[in-house]
Amino acid sequence: MSTEQAFIIKGKVPLQGDLPIDGNKNAALPLIAATVLFPADKVVLKRVPQIRDVTSLCHVLSHMRADISRPEPEILEINTANLDPSRIDHKAWGEIRAAILLVGPLLSRFGRIAFPTPGGDVIGRRRLDSHLLALKEMGVTVQVYQNEFVVSTLAGRLQPAYICLDEPSVTGTENILMAAAVTAGTTTLYNAACEPHIQDLAQFLVRSGAEIEGIGSNRLLIHGSPELRPPDSFDVGADYIQVGAFIGIALCTRSELRLRNVDTQFMKPIQVGLARFGATIQIEGNDIIVPGNQRLKIVEDAGARLAKLDSHPWPGFPSDLTSTAVVLATQTEGSIIIHEKLYESRLFFTDKLVRMGARITLCDPHRAIVIGPTNLFGANLESPDIRAGIALITAALCAEGETQIGNIGQVDRGFNAIEQKLAAVGAQIERI
Repeated sequence: MSTEQAFIIKGKVPLQGDLPIDGNKNAALPLIAATVLFPADKVVLKRVPQIRDVTSLCHVLSHMRADISRPEPEILEINTANLDPSRIDHKAWGEIRAAILLVGPLLSRFGRIAFPTPGGDVIGRRRLDSHLLALKEMGVTVQVYQNEFVVSTLAGRLQPAYICLDEPSVTGTENILMAAAVTAGTTTLYNAACEPHIQDLAQFLVRSGAEIEGIGSNRLLIHGSPELRPPDSFDVGADYIQVGAFIGIALCTRSELRLRNVDTQFMKPIQVGLARFGATIQIEGNDIIVPGNQRLKIVEDAGARLAKLDSHPWPGFPSDLTSTAVVLATQTEGSIIIHEKLYESRLFFTDKLVRMGARITLCDPHRAIVIGPTNLFGANLESPDIRAGIALITAALCAEGETQIGNIGQVDRGFNAIEQKLAAVGAQIERI
């Protein structure tokens, strides 16, 4: 293996028990970025996942002289009073996609920022144009050099604007939300993304004194004020992508699992996707039970046509669960075409499943036909990104024999101590 750490997994072991759900990675990161908006206040965030991406973004802020502490494992206290945007660590910024979330808050506070291209998963082209075009509407100039962007406000401060995003970019929406929240006047944002983590950020800003209309929709009216004050503390919402991944593990291993502390109001799009596989879940209060030994069978489209599962922006089936859906299809009777509409490299990991015995035809970068059920067999693999990594773990748990998965630092970016959580419900998995 080319990496220092790997998972060794023995498959075909039934699981049973409870799995706690962590805070949402994609909510925690913009909330950390939003602390830049409050130079006079300490911000306390709770239920923050203990993952590498959180550590990386905190490192970027710390290098700019933010004071960050973790008094308890899932609590962050952040004070950005002494922040210096000229001290950006280009290497650290270039290693995490979420660094782009600092642009809106830093612009609103300092009026200028020079930053390198952010990093992140290699799952296809990830444009910055949505951010830059929207910020231009708020009175910003953008200069692009070979390895750096320089963004400055024209009048020394941002201006309220009428903005229509050229695509429903999640991080683009979050950047404008944060910038507009502290800009006096009303900013209208059309074609906004509306994922649960965006709603989390919007609710945090509302509790800080901003007035935001249309939360959960693709049209936001942000009535900004420079006088925001953060709440005493704010809890990060549950990671619904982690929920979906654990549901996939339960279904593929034919195991009964209870997922605890889920934001169940966000489960409907996932349930719609699961229905394509004939799978069901039970909701009890704020928990989800995945019944064991379900008979999984693809539900064909009307007229006995090939079934199809498409990823969509929220409230469609989440792109971040496409990889898990592919593995689930290998364990389900029937054929289905899975159409990943957002990222042109997300399905490239399917060659690793084929090595395990899966029957998958990659039609093009966005579409794969999967025929199941298939007996998978252990193999030596590498994880290319977070979501493919958890999908490969899922495949290994239901495969015959032993699987070794390398490059697990990718998995650590989005899942804290995943091997410990799975071992607690009976999985034979260890980190070496």
